[in-house]
Amino acid sequence: MRPPEPPPLPALTRAEGAYIDAFLEAVDLLGRLNPARATHTYGALRAAQALVGRAAALRDALTLMHERGEREVHAETLARALRALDGERRALRVTVPHDASP
Repeated sequence: MRPPEPPPLPALTRAEGAYIDAFLEAVDLLGRLNPARATHTYGALRAAQALVGRAAALRDALTLMHERGEREVHAETLARALRALDGERRALRVTVPHDASP
């Protein structure tokens, strides 16, 4: 049995696509940095170092959007793109896990 097909990506500008990609990469790195989930300092250090580059990519994508006259973030469309790219599951690693003790 095949897993269900993910929803299709909505039409995005190249800058919006770069924004979504850099955002999800930053989310993945923040998940690796999350003190409630990290297991080794070296992995967290590498994630922190890489996060600087992803922050610059986010800045560059948003700058490009602004320079091209894209003045608004179309949150509903970008949220659909995030869902299609498994953003909800990826963002869960950024949260603090619930305490399992009674």
